[in-house]
Amino acid sequence: MAGITFVPGMMAAGSSGTLNNSSMNKKQIFKNVLLETGFEYEDGEVIRTHTELFCVEVENGKITRISPNNSNIQAIDAKGLLMLPAFKDMHIHLDKTFYGDQWQAIRRRSGGVKGMIALEQKILPEMLKNSTFKAEKMIELLQAKGTSFARSHVNIEPTSKLDSLKNLQKALENKKESFGTELVAFPQHGVFYTDSVPYLKEAAQMDIDFIGGVDPYTIDGAIEKTIDFTLQLALDHQKGIDIHLHETGESGLKTVEYLIEKVNENPLLKGKTYLSHCFVLGKLDKTKQEEIAEKLGNADIGIVSTIPFGNLIMPIPVLYKYNVNVMTGNDSIIDHWNTFGTGSVLQKANLMAQLYGYSTELMLSRSLKLATANVLPLDDQGNKQWPKSGDDANFVLVNASCSAEAVSRISSVESLIHQGNIIF
Repeated sequence: MAGITFVPGMMAAGSSGTLNNSSMNKKQIFKNVLLETGFEYEDGEVIRTHTELFCVEVENGKITRISPNNSNIQAIDAKGLLMLPAFKDMHIHLDKTFYGDQWQAIRRRSGGVKGMIALEQKILPEMLKNSTFKAEKMIELLQAKGTSFARSHVNIEPTSKLDSLKNLQKALENKKESFGTELVAFPQHGVFYTDSVPYLKEAAQMDIDFIGGVDPYTIDGAIEKTIDFTLQLALDHQKGIDIHLHETGESGLKTVEYLIEKVNENPLLKGKTYLSHCFVLGKLDKTKQEEIAEKLGNADIGIVSTIPFGNLIMPIPVLYKYNVNVMTGNDSIIDHWNTFGTGSVLQKANLMAQLYGYSTELMLSRSLKLATANVLPLDDQGNKQWPKSGDDANFVLVNASCSAEAVSRISSVESLIHQGNIIF
């Protein structure tokens, strides 16, 4: 199926993601748009997703009207492509990548995270020389896979100081009409291990959204001291929290439990606090998994999970059971941490569905929420809940008959619209 067809006066962006000003914030009508309308049941099981064609009107970055299809009007022809919420990558490092530069795979490394800190201290000055350009190229890769928003961690530490943040902000300014972000001030080299404190305090006064962290015990040798500093900095500047936690042993569990305790003491941080990776959850026995998942859900602490592979199986179904906000992202794409990375969070949803046996029509359709940061066209009972008038005009048009097929086949993204702007 071909991509969407444009009519005169309705301009699309170029493949680079740059926009023609004449298309921004105009009223636009999309016809022949396929939307999900409900489920079909047989013996109590969802066996099919019903869809219909509609016209969708967009203006000033919002969806303003959804009406019965009229294929005869002058409008952008979606050609029966399925409209889904635009994808969101909720854990990525746009500030440090080899993508867009010369190819290189990772090299053998030793010393764990501290060994990687030593490597970064060596290579970051060179990486920073063209990090703005590479960040823009990585954004374009994400866009090509249907992603229009990312939560990016950005290094704040004594080696790059605030330069990594400033370089990334230049790239984001260049892409502001076609891509949305939230930023995490990330002390990759530890809060105290390399004395990142003054730089974090300065970054907290800048245009960032979260205060980050990494392995408080392994890197800084002090769970409570590091968590307390992070929480206080976030509270002082009305920021959220997103902490990398790779530790799988006792220290990892203690970090999770202490963070839960402190968030419960500071309710302003509920719904604004996340643990990235949190691999210790995959090492707990079933009873402890249930206990911690319930506490995370009650504290409204989210998990931004690496989709599991190999021997590590994260308890994502258990987290869902206790209403924990679970999201995902590509993390590293072609850098000194990881050679792999396609840029597709739809692929992550597919991998989750395979790993946990989510192979039915209903469960495949539910798996889409991993790619969209929990936005689904239909609720669990098959009632329409997206799109509706007033929603942000952030959506993709994919070559699929329904959400379940899109996840199962990792269907191709034919068009991306961000804030009403047609990116491609």
